[in-house]
Parts: sequence; C-alpha cells; structure tokens
Amino acid sequence: MEKLRILIPKGRIYEGIARLFADAGFNITLTDRTYRPRIPADWLDAKIMKPQNVGELLELGSHDAGFTGIDWIRESGADVVELMDLGLDRVRIVAAVPAELDDRALRKKKIVAATEYVNLAKAWLDAESFNYRIVRTYGATEVFPPDDADMIIDNTSTGRTLRDNGLRIVSAIMESSTRFVASKAALADPEKRGRIEELAMLFRAVLDGRERVMLEMNVPKDLFPALVTSLPAMRSPTVAPLYGDNGYAVKIAVKKSEISDLIPRLKRLGAGDIVEYDLRKVVP
Repeated sequence: MEKLRILIPKGRIYEGIARLFADAGFNITLTDRTYRPRIPADWLDAKIMKPQNVGELLELGSHDAGFTGIDWIRESGADVVELMDLGLDRVRIVAAVPAELDDRALRKKKIVAATEYVNLAKAWLDAESFNYRIVRTYGATEVFPPDDADMIIDNTSTGRTLRDNGLRIVSAIMESSTRFVASKAALADPEKRGRIEELAMLFRAVLDGRERVMLEMNVPKDLFPALVTSLPAMRSPTVAPLYGDNGYAVKIAVKKSEISDLIPRLKRLGAGDIVEYDLRKVVP
C-alpha cells in the first residue's frame, strides 16, 4: 500500500500535535534542521510545513491529510475536508488598534491594516466599510502600529501580547482551533480513507480520555441500591461483588468537570476506598 502522507504544522501548533500522536501510540522523532520526522508506522510518511501552507498542499494532492488552524483554511480558501476539531491552540482572529486611537478617527481616513490574514482582513474591512490599504506581514504583526499601521488583524489567545504592545481589540472576527483535515482525493481512495479514519478514531479516543477519569470505589451491600442509581457513567457502572459478599466494587468513567461535586456526594452515599486515576484513551 502507498504510504499515507501527513502534514504536521511547525511552530506553536507542533507540540500539541506531537503529543496527540504520542498519546495515540506514535512517538514522533524530529531532529534539528530537518522537516522529515520519524513516526514508528511503516504506512505513515510525515513532513513539517507551516500551517499556512497545509490546506493548499492538501488541495493540490501532494499530501493526504494534515493539521492546521481553521483560520488558515478560511484564509487560503482551500477545498479540503475537515475531519475533526481537535480543540487545540484556540485563538481569536481580532482587529486591534493603538489604545489611544479613537474609533471615530479610523473612519475619517484611509487606514493601513497590517496582517498575515490578507483575505480574511479584506472581507472584514469591506463588510465594515473601511477605506483601507493592507500591508502583508510575515510575523511580529503587533509591532507595526502606530508608526507603520493604524490597525492590525492578527490571532491572539489571551490578548496579552496585544496589550503589552499598547493595542486594544476593537472586534473579534472569528475563532479558530487546530483541525484534522484531509484531501478529497485521499478520501476517495478506500485504503487511504480507512487509514485516515483509523487515525481519527485514535485521536478522538485520546481527546475523550483527556476529558475523563476513572473512579473506583467500594460500596456496602445495604447502601448499594441508593448509590448505584445516582452514578453517572458512559453507559452503566461496572460492578463486581467483594470477597466475602460484604458489598460491591464499582467502577465508572466520568468527566473531570464532575469530580469536585461527585466525590463528596459518593462519600455521603456511603462509598469508601475511592480511587481516581487518569485514562489514556476512551473508545466508545
């Protein structure tokens, strides 16, 4: 079978994707000054590329699947298939101006907008009826105002870098996160589609596992009926009798967000010897 050709983004997105692969059972090894990482699967061939290029390269058919922010898919207009929102590297694409600049002043002149997102910026500036000229940037967009631009359109996760550079957000244009995407040509190939779907299943199992923990507890026989009916679980609790028929051992997989309320409630209902531990993967 022909290898599945995967594009892995460089930069801030890389670490999250490398960890996702590792948790799925594929440890990526990347040496300095190389763009060809090693993955311990003879059916996978990976290449490191800037996330800005991933969508277009998939559309061209030189690769089969990859990872990039939905912002770069929208910016490039690439005709690819989104398989999963991984929920990683969440950012907002925002318009920001110098903090001291009055909003009304922006409408009274032709502004210079600095951005890497030329197409997204143009669409938003047109919709907002600005008179503008766009200057394309290649990183460090926040340093352009006030000398070289009146506005920037850039991504931010917390807004801190913008504030540190004396900028304030005037509008949020879109939200973005890392997506697992594939070329239409690859999905039309049954073997490649099968491999891509296997990867998606493993990634989904890892992400579900990160959101849940396993709880184990012992419950006296007389308290069991009241406790078991109130337990959350993915399907139903796993229950086994304790040695000596003195009660039951109960096991449930629950969301991490429920733990702070659930454990005290279980104690009140009579559960004991409660043990919590992380899960690596959850495959429904």
